[in-house]
Amino acid sequence: MSGAALWQPVWLTVQLALATVVVLLILGTPLAWWLARTRSRWREVVGTLVAMPLVLPPTVLGFYLLILLGPSGPGGWVAEWFGARSLAFTFTGLVIGSTIYSLPFVVQPLRTAFEAIGDPLLEAAATLRASPWNRFFTVAVPLARPGFLTAMVLGFAHTVGEFGIILMIGGNIPGETRVLSVAIFDFVETLHWREAHLLSAGMMVFAFLVILAVSVIGRRAGRVGL
Repeated sequence: MSGAALWQPVWLTVQLALATVVVLLILGTPLAWWLARTRSRWREVVGTLVAMPLVLPPTVLGFYLLILLGPSGPGGWVAEWFGARSLAFTFTGLVIGSTIYSLPFVVQPLRTAFEAIGDPLLEAAATLRASPWNRFFTVAVPLARPGFLTAMVLGFAHTVGEFGIILMIGGNIPGETRVLSVAIFDFVETLHWREAHLLSAGMMVFAFLVILAVSVIGRRAGRVGL
């Protein structure tokens, strides 16, 4: 089997993970800040909704996303409006599904980091007439740096390891939705053991490095009292 059959799903997986992390940081940062700072009675309800992918079977979430992104759902309507096909079984659909499925892995570390900052430093910045935006970007974000690093590592790693939801909403289209986990499954089904071994061994090394990175980040954060 050609090297392209191995490297294409790896490269596609990296693209998917990077795109998902960017979207997650854009959406997850304000959400985590709100969860950490608000006193609204809806906080725990929203927090529970964010955490649901942790316990929901990927196929359940994938099934409903398939309905939403398919030709008969909102995703199909949006695609038709722009003269394109439905979002199901496309790279864009994978990004949407991965964003929802990996949301708690980004929001939770950020929420914990924001909660650890406390009020005194933010109040001190307020007494110096710093606006809410300035307090967030000059005080909260720098102090929450370990949380951001952990969120990015976990969000990237979780996206790389996704399988069930990817297969449900993306299928196995080479060059478009055939990511690493799906490729391993396909190689096993077609008895290409060498290729399955190579990709699986790479995933094991990647998993070890991810766990090591999170541990190092947590240890360093503890040393500086974050």
